Order: sequence, then C-alpha cells, then structure tokens
Amino acid sequence: MPLVERYIFGLTAKAFIGILVILTAVIWTTQALRELDLVTAKGQTIWIFFAITGLTIPSLSVILAPVALFGAAAWALNRLNGDSEIVVMSAAGVGPGRLLRPLLALALIVSTFVGLMSVWAIPESLRLLRTQLTQVRADVVANILREGQFTRIENNLVVHVRERRGGALLGIFVQDARDAPQEVTYLAERGQIVEERGSTFLVLEDGSVQRRESAGKDPAIVVFQRYAFDLSPFTGASEVTSYKPRERYTSELMSPDANDSAYKAQPGRFRAELHERLVNPLYPVAFMLIAFAALGRPRTTRQSRATAILAAVVAVAATRIAGLGVTNLLVSTAWAVAAVYALPILAGAAALAFAFRRPRAAGPRPGASGPVAAARA
Repeated sequence: MPLVERYIFGLTAKAFIGILVILTAVIWTTQALRELDLVTAKGQTIWIFFAITGLTIPSLSVILAPVALFGAAAWALNRLNGDSEIVVMSAAGVGPGRLLRPLLALALIVSTFVGLMSVWAIPESLRLLRTQLTQVRADVVANILREGQFTRIENNLVVHVRERRGGALLGIFVQDARDAPQEVTYLAERGQIVEERGSTFLVLEDGSVQRRESAGKDPAIVVFQRYAFDLSPFTGASEVTSYKPRERYTSELMSPDANDSAYKAQPGRFRAELHERLVNPLYPVAFMLIAFAALGRPRTTRQSRATAILAAVVAVAATRIAGLGVTNLLVSTAWAVAAVYALPILAGAAALAFAFRRPRAAGPRPGASGPVAAARA
C-alpha cells in the first residue's frame, strides 16, 4: 500500500477504533446499570456482574461498528479537506479511486468483523448469557439468605437464617402461607442448599413442621430429622431451555427442525434472524461509501461542508431505519428477503455513482458579457 494510502488508512482506522470504543462504553454502561440488582439484590459478586453484562458487547458491536466506521470516514475526510490535503493530493494526480482504496480496505475489515460477530459470536454470547442467568436464578436463594434477616422469596413465603457458616445454614425459620388458609412453619437447627438432577432443595435437619389449617385451631406439629423443601419453582433451574431465534446457531437457522415447537410457532422469526445476520456485513461498506460520496471530493476552505455532512447523516439514518423496517417485514412476508439485501447494496451503489460522477463543465451564464461571449459572437 503506497504511503498516501497508508496515511489515510491509519488516520481512519484510529478514528474508527476510538469512536467504536467510546460508543460501546457509553451504551454498555447504560445497559449495565439496569443489571446492578445482580450485585445489590441478588448477592452476586462484581465479577459475575461484569461477566454477564460483558456478554452483551458482541450484540452492541454489530450495531455500532457500521456507525463508527461512517463517523471515522467522515471525520478523516473532513480533516483532510480542512487541511487542504485532498486538494494537494488531487493536484498531484491522486484521483478519487486511490482515496477510496484505503477506506474500502478498512470497510472490508470491519465487514469481516461484523460478519463474525453476527454469524458466530452473538449466538454464542447469548447462549452463554442464558446459562449465566439461569445459574444466577438457581443460586439466588442461597445468596439472598443473609444472616439475621427475614427474606421474602415471594408473596407469603418468608425465610430467616440466624447464621451462615461456610455452606451450612444455622437456625432456619420458614413460613409458607401460599396455600391459604393453611399456614406451614418450618423450624430447623441447621440446613443447606442442595442441587440434584436439575432441582434445588433447602434440606432442613433436626427440626419441626407446624401446620395450622385455620384460625382458632391448634397447630399440628411434626418433628423430623431431615426434610427437603423444594426451591425449584423459585430458581427456574428445572425448566427446559428453549432458545429464542437470536440465540440459535446459524446452522440451526439455515436448517431448522420441522418438529421444533418454537419454529412451528414463529417460522418468520427464524427467517428474519438468519437474513439479518447475513446482511449485517453489507452495512459498513454502504455507510463508508456514503461518507466518501459526501466528502471525498476536494473542497477549499471557503466551501461549506456542513450541508454535505448533514446529507450523509440523513442518508445513513434513513438506510439503517429502512433496513430494520424491511427485516421486520420479513417476519410476515417471505418475498421481502430481496429488499433486505437490495437496500444496503443500492445505497452503496448510489453513493459510489455519486462519488465518481463527472462534474459539469463551467460555462458562461446566459447573457454573460466579456471575452468569452465576444469570442462566441
């Protein structure tokens, strides 16, 4: 790659990385704040918090990478124009094609990155996220049982633990009034959380069960040495995992199981998800070409570039919004698959044609006077 092209490539690549990191950090922070209850209410460690929220980054990068590339290309071209570098390059014989080559190379790299994220990383991260959240739900009962506090697991179910010593729970009190008017109270000297065959139990030892059928009656008391209280309904650990279309592997979307209940219920979702993954790599190239069409020609410092930048932003926003609309249409209409791919391709082709259009030759205005008009006369 010649020196000029390396210079443009490096300038744009650095801007792209900076913009992508900043945008991802801002959006990730807003998303992560919603999950603070993992630490505050559900007793998880800060590392679990970062692990779970970090799994959303591949999904964010697919959306933000084309936008970051557009911003980087627009910034780099605007800077080159502002410093009159494009004017000097043009005067030295560097045409629009050579200016486009480093930008196109960067766009292809970003497209490859977006493609890998869409086809492989996103479903992997979302599946891992589902597994992590399931483990958090399964572990939440063990983590929220804090010493000396009455914990309401759900309505009419309260648990109290006097002391936690390692994995053991000492001085356990459980009041279960879900099956009104019957009220059941469990008292135990010790206990522990046990997971077995996908189910979670609070195993109580050396205690008693008091059952009160209705007000005014004496409770029936039963002493036990070992009793298992089922916590699976509150953990969701026993539920059969059913992956959403976005969490399915790309191979599963290409060849879905005809007997899959989720596919039978929403075949359009599977179709839309598959083609959305395949079309995502086209948007970085289209957005870069739009930026180049708006700012790739040499301009003097007296020529305003604000209108061109605004037009490029509007074109990018319109293309992306239209793409989302067509993808949603694909859920219910199979023929919309052609429009899904045609939209970014046509947007990029139109931008490319505009960038390499021939400027109209300047001529005398009608009624002009002067040497040129006299010569024509």
